[in-house]
Amino acid sequence: MSHDDNTFIDDSAKLDVKSIVKKATELNDFGHLLEHVPYAKFIGMGVERFGDELVFKLPAKDDNIGNPILPALHGGVIAGFMEMSAIVQLMVFMQTTKVPKVVDFSIDYLRAGYHKDSFAECKITRQGRRVANVSINCWQTNRKHLIATARAHFLID
Repeated sequence: MSHDDNTFIDDSAKLDVKSIVKKATELNDFGHLLEHVPYAKFIGMGVERFGDELVFKLPAKDDNIGNPILPALHGGVIAGFMEMSAIVQLMVFMQTTKVPKVVDFSIDYLRAGYHKDSFAECKITRQGRRVANVSINCWQTNRKHLIATARAHFLID
């Protein structure tokens, strides 16, 4: 998923990234942030805050199925969901003024993601002045039975 600061946030919003992140934080409603991200809307992504943790949700949605025989989620949807989760995590906890840019993203698919709700949580493992590393875990019914895990590096402002 490649994007720049101008295409990440929906142009019709006419808000800058800093304002959107600030408002979402003030409202404690990070769905407000996701409403401005066309890809997040397309896959149906949501987010809930529990204390200092964000848990991202990808609801079961027919359009996200890649293998109708199982049925299982498309691997690209899982990867996109996890990458978007990491970006939002960085934006919220680092109060970024720009959208973090992906340097690299590595995913390990551990088992099929079936046609049911999926969840992700992120951990910022290293934060420098310009680069942040994030680990992302994705599961469905049990956090201990991951469907995928990923590592990502981002350029931040």
